[in-house]
Amino acid sequence: MSHINVTINGRQYRMACEEGQEARLLKLAENLETRIGSLRGKFGEIGDARLTVMAALTVCDELLDASNRIRSLENEIEALRGVRAAAADRARPHRRRGRAAARRNRGPERGCPARRTESADWPSR
Repeated sequence: MSHINVTINGRQYRMACEEGQEARLLKLAENLETRIGSLRGKFGEIGDARLTVMAALTVCDELLDASNRIRSLENEIEALRGVRAAAADRARPHRRRGRAAARRNRGPERGCPARRTESADWPSR
């Protein structure tokens, strides 16, 4: 365990964190300090505890919105996977028939009559 000092709302706190997480904890404290400063600018001096609670509620609100957005995107991904799987299932028989026809006819370069048109590009027989 590592210990660092962070400043939140003008007060110093000694915090414990896992090794290697010091910079992250400092950044989190700085973010919270910035939010409190922003709220203080909007509402004035309404009390340290109230500003801290308002900042915490703002963070929780953003977290809840982000969680809901993630859940919505995960549901959308699942739905799209289902659509992709259904499309792949529908395409399988067509692919097999298409490959078999290609093997039989060997394509237009080998004289496939189904691909010929009555144009000047194709010699008539």
